[in-house]
Amino acid sequence: MYDWLNALPKAELHMHLEGSLEPELLFALAERNRIALPWADVETLRSAYAFNNLQEFLDLYYQGADVLRTEQDFYDLTWAYLQRCKAQNVVHTEPFFDPQTHTDRGIPFEVVLNGISQALKDGREQLGIGSGLILSFLRHLSEEQAQQTLDQALPWRDAFIAVGLDSSEKGHPPSKFQRVFDRARSEGFLTVAHAGEEGPPEYIWEALDLLKVQRIDHGVRAIEDERLMQRIIDEQIPLTVCPLSNTKLCVFEHMGQHNILDMLERGVKVTVNSDDPAYFGGYITENFHALHTHLGMTQDQARRLAQNSLDARLVR
Repeated sequence: MYDWLNALPKAELHMHLEGSLEPELLFALAERNRIALPWADVETLRSAYAFNNLQEFLDLYYQGADVLRTEQDFYDLTWAYLQRCKAQNVVHTEPFFDPQTHTDRGIPFEVVLNGISQALKDGREQLGIGSGLILSFLRHLSEEQAQQTLDQALPWRDAFIAVGLDSSEKGHPPSKFQRVFDRARSEGFLTVAHAGEEGPPEYIWEALDLLKVQRIDHGVRAIEDERLMQRIIDEQIPLTVCPLSNTKLCVFEHMGQHNILDMLERGVKVTVNSDDPAYFGGYITENFHALHTHLGMTQDQARRLAQNSLDARLVR
């Protein structure tokens, strides 16, 4: 079944580029940039990937991202991910990047964007992988800081297609960022947002009504609110679900509890994605395969999930 799932044409709509930083590349970049690491070797770092919640993961995620310093670093990061896409028949990807993770360390915005954009361009030309880049604001920071990031981004407005919202969900509702999302839309950008992973269904309502998003990233807690579920079904609002991530971060205790197939069968436009694959144990095919192994996902269900991802693209 793995090979069949791997060959299935797919789009990936929820993947953080910084979260695809494999330990081997992390160590290579640290050596190139002469950065001392707190881990003795690759295996020591990989063994640290045991998380009890989202915040524990984020702490390690931001620490790892510190090795990214130059345009070449960001190119190499993105190119390595695109090679995985090619190997797993991901024909289109719309990855996130978090400029604040880097600008707050003194890395110029254009250094980050130029490296990523060149790799995506090469991916389109050399690998035949369609793409559209999404700029994400860090929700644990202030809206004023998000506004400043949007200011920095506008000179390169053609390099990305949408703005998103990620990082620590608890205590940071989408309503906190309503004004910067209003401004982004006025500048012609589409919008997406993480909601309903650790945060309550109310955050999904806010993302839809206040941020006016085209997609909900995660959204698995929508099932707790029947009225919300009906709206998502009626309006065919895509949910970019990340099964391995959800279990790694203890949103579900184990994959056998995951609700993605229940939502699929109810008519929700759910999609399968890898989120932060270097940290959560697999890329998109591994996520599909986990659904087959633990939930008995059929080939028909896999085809529908893959088609949902192709239908929910922001870039055609």
